[in-house]
Amino acid sequence: MFTGTRRGRVAALVSALVLTTMAVGTEPATAAPPPPPQSDPFYQPPSGYEGEAPGTVLRSRSVSISAFGALPQKVQAWQLLYRTTDQKDNPQAAVTTVLLPWGARPSATRPLLSYQVAEDSAAPQCAISYQLRQGAGNENIVAQAEILLINAAVHQGWAVSVPDYEGPRNAYVAGKQAGQATLDGIRAARDFAPLGLGTQTNIGLWGYSGGALASGWAAQLQPSYAPELNIKGIAEGGLPVSPKNVLLGANKGPFAGIAMSGIAGLSHAYPELAAFMDQNLTQEGKAAFAKASTQCNHSNAGEFAFRDLFAYFSIKDPLSRPVPQEILAEVTLGKATPTAPLFVYHSVNDELVPVADTDATVQKYCAAGGRVTYQRDILSEHIALVITGAPDALNWLKDRLNGQPAANGCNTRTVLSSIATPQALATFGVVITNNLLSLLGKPVGPADMA
Repeated sequence: MFTGTRRGRVAALVSALVLTTMAVGTEPATAAPPPPPQSDPFYQPPSGYEGEAPGTVLRSRSVSISAFGALPQKVQAWQLLYRTTDQKDNPQAAVTTVLLPWGARPSATRPLLSYQVAEDSAAPQCAISYQLRQGAGNENIVAQAEILLINAAVHQGWAVSVPDYEGPRNAYVAGKQAGQATLDGIRAARDFAPLGLGTQTNIGLWGYSGGALASGWAAQLQPSYAPELNIKGIAEGGLPVSPKNVLLGANKGPFAGIAMSGIAGLSHAYPELAAFMDQNLTQEGKAAFAKASTQCNHSNAGEFAFRDLFAYFSIKDPLSRPVPQEILAEVTLGKATPTAPLFVYHSVNDELVPVADTDATVQKYCAAGGRVTYQRDILSEHIALVITGAPDALNWLKDRLNGQPAANGCNTRTVLSSIATPQALATFGVVITNNLLSLLGKPVGPADMA
């Protein structure tokens, strides 16, 4: 039972974290911001990179990481430019940020977690590799907030990879692109010598909402695209199975701007969609989508809230036309069953990502022999479950990466609240405490590595 006392404690902890984040430190006035990806030569692949194997590290550099663009984090961090494959199966280069606990040495026994942030944007400066850097500002503050969960993983003593899975064209919602870039980011991190990992490294994946889209596609593609990876478990929360259903539900509502970003991102991945939009958008629509391609998630969410996106088109029912139909079918998740164990968590009352789609996909996976632990949460909604569902996801991943195998078969349960257990509350308290200390300058990682 989620009592008022427990709810009050959780609220107090969250409030303390937010207030401390706002109050502690500001970016030094003399600090020059790093150049955004579109102006940074590091992001440009070297000549001939197309001939390298997917996951090959093309270039690396050490970087300084901050929370919310202003609070330096004591963590070892590098950026890796690596070869991957885009939505159309063409060679591409993407960047992942890899982290080790402060003071940690390379270790072949250290687990690796690939954490997929909900970038949810179609503009280059929104990429998490840029948003995590000291002095970058906080234009994509929604994605930046996930450093609190990234830090929670580093505090376990794990190596962590945080990929720019949308790639250099910011192809938001392009599922195959996201899955392949995630898997190749894992390959790059596994082979990056300063981490000291190896072929037997235990690997996990985690993501929520847009990050779950990337994680879910990585799970689906891994058996055929990267079968050599030793993936022990994948946690997916608020899983967007059908972009079409998300779009239809978001249109004219408070999340319409996120759908704008999604359409813009798909047009970056599919030239045929870009041509269709150029032919069928009104002048106002062309200007709106052009602007959506220059702004991060929260700016688009604010500017385009409650808009009728279909009114930007000069034709009726654009989704009924062949090009959008074919693309939306292609980016719908669930065409293959993952072989890695899954922990899926979703709000029964999710107002952005329909729970019915996740229910059906889990049932499909289970019927095909998948291993799925599925937790449906009653008291949350889409945004709240980011916080209240994280402790169970982290605890499940800890078991998998520490060598405890997942049970065979499937288990679905509906709970009042994911956080209403002693185990979840205890983990939540530890995560909040560690993050408060990290924001205050304490090294990120287990105490014996400090």
